[in-house]
Amino acid sequence: MNGNKVTLILLSGLFLVLPAACRTTPISLVRIENPSLRIEFNDRMHSRVVLKSGGQETRFGEFSPSETVTVSGREIADFSLTNESHQPVRDRLGSGTRYQLQGSSSSLVKELSLTLYDDFPDVAVFEVQYTNVGKSPLQVERWTNHRYQINTSSSSDPPVWSYQAGSYQNRPDWVVPLKPGFKQDNFQGMNATDYGGGTPISDLWRRDGGIAVGHLELTPKQVSLPVAMPDSHQATLAIQAAVNTSCKPGQTLKTLRTFLAVHQGDYFQSLVNYRRLMIQQGLSFKAAPADAFEPIWCAWGYGRNVTMNQVYGALPVVKELGLKWVTLDDGWQTAEGDWDLDRTKFPNGDSDMKALVNRLHAEGFKAQLWWAPLAVDPETKLIQDHPDYLLLNADGSRRKISWWDSFYLCPALPQVREGARRLVTRAMRDWGFDGLKIDGQHLNAAPPCYNPVHQHGRPEDAFEEVPGFFQAIYETALSLRPNALIEICPCGTAYSFFTMPYMNMSVASDPESSWQIRLKGKTLKALMGNGVAYFGDHVDMSDGGEDFASTVGVGGVVGTNFTWPPGSAPDRKLDLTPEKQKRWAHWIKVYRSKMLPHGEYLGTLYDLGFDRPEAHAIRKGQSLYYAFYAADWNGQIELRGLGPRCYRVLDYTNNHDLGTVYGPRAVLDVRFKSHLLIEARPE
Repeated sequence: MNGNKVTLILLSGLFLVLPAACRTTPISLVRIENPSLRIEFNDRMHSRVVLKSGGQETRFGEFSPSETVTVSGREIADFSLTNESHQPVRDRLGSGTRYQLQGSSSSLVKELSLTLYDDFPDVAVFEVQYTNVGKSPLQVERWTNHRYQINTSSSSDPPVWSYQAGSYQNRPDWVVPLKPGFKQDNFQGMNATDYGGGTPISDLWRRDGGIAVGHLELTPKQVSLPVAMPDSHQATLAIQAAVNTSCKPGQTLKTLRTFLAVHQGDYFQSLVNYRRLMIQQGLSFKAAPADAFEPIWCAWGYGRNVTMNQVYGALPVVKELGLKWVTLDDGWQTAEGDWDLDRTKFPNGDSDMKALVNRLHAEGFKAQLWWAPLAVDPETKLIQDHPDYLLLNADGSRRKISWWDSFYLCPALPQVREGARRLVTRAMRDWGFDGLKIDGQHLNAAPPCYNPVHQHGRPEDAFEEVPGFFQAIYETALSLRPNALIEICPCGTAYSFFTMPYMNMSVASDPESSWQIRLKGKTLKALMGNGVAYFGDHVDMSDGGEDFASTVGVGGVVGTNFTWPPGSAPDRKLDLTPEKQKRWAHWIKVYRSKMLPHGEYLGTLYDLGFDRPEAHAIRKGQSLYYAFYAADWNGQIELRGLGPRCYRVLDYTNNHDLGTVYGPRAVLDVRFKSHLLIEARPE
């Protein structure tokens, strides 16, 4: 049928393949498997996961209490497994086999539904529920799914890498090697007053394979995806949710729909599978317009005190360098929330803004406008007229947005959404802008709202309806300009997956290193696909302030926020000196000649954690483009993914011929510092 099967080992030691019927005999071991994975359950409903690939089996750890519930401070982890059934299924995720396991523990009955789908052979989808069969209510505090132990080896340093899904104020790397003592909860709710959200997946991988867990709900949920390495011998991951509810006799508590995925290499494939699963359930990602891949100049180098004369003065150099987008950043408005034009910069109001946009269009540029929706400054007219728009904490206080010293508007409130639509209409229809740069760490998630005027069904409505707020913006913009560029920059946070369908440009989002530019590029290409633009952000924030290679090599859009002429802005590091201008011109020419964002990022060819030097690959046409990164490398590099033919290899940034190689894999001896970008062109 589909290669899925279940085998039970009874206490007597006999091996049986069960029919689609329930058994009540105590069970010693259940094996549920397909050609890619096997999940084993013991008689206490503890489980372990096995990756199957190329005739080899990789067991990640020992049996552990993977699905548990905590009642009145006690975690209930052992359920006597007695019943199993399975049957074919077809639903929105396709055809497959669904397995039902049942066990009991005192006054609780646990039912675990596990589905293996034909189209997702690396994934198992879980639904778990607990029924109170006792005579007294049970105070359920939280549930845990997919708590798996991954054994590590001291022979590998580091022994395990991880993809982390949480958003924190210190803006940590999303991909990290684990060390003993590491722990990160990856809570998807708020981890600071204005930092929260993320992608509901955590991933651990060793050299020989990895495992990912997450949930498949279509809206954000306040769950945690804890990753830990308690000692040098093991690492763990899980998905958990606090429920704090009373379960009365006869009532059933259901967990979210969750999944585990196995893979070889790094986390890329598990994120691709997650995106595919969500698309199968109805989410969609529109391809970015062709203009979205043009290089960008942003006026943020001048800061909030930017003047229009500074913008106009820089345009000749911007044009000479081949930059096609001009972004008017923070500073055009009177205040966050009111979004009126600053009359010291636009004395004639709308006509001056229109004149700016018309000038940009006349000189061949596209115009993008910065905006920070959901933020409203104290003492603004909006607060004076509509204090009821504010998101309130449980104690009735206003929720703070730290960087702008502002407050949250409630994203679930219809009047707030309508105000956002009006701003989009004004910017795009009245002023003529071609795109929006939507900015702010507070946009990745919103806290629960307790404002009684809003009459939310639950305070969590504000948190779960953030994507709907962005959907209103996105659909309004595209209705006015079908080729509008909609960039969301959540300022260093781990992007919320649930807002991704409502943008066509992601961004490195205030990277703190070139490493972050590259790892974010790989992550966002997995989550959003190749058709959506990834902006490497201002090169001025990369290592050394000029690492174009990190953006070019991963297929990102290049950009800068240089200031010109030198000395025209407070931060002299942003001065475009004659020497820098030559380097900027070279790299922008390289970018425009290759346009690698139009290629296919081949994220499974190289392991971001274990392969050295760090490597990325892109297929465009019949050529393959490779990017290697290391502080100082002298040795071999491997070109993977080639066809069985001869290729001419060129260092295309320096126009240096490296000779010929033959596929499907080839090895070159090279020496480089920082980076090596090469093209393998079939002969």
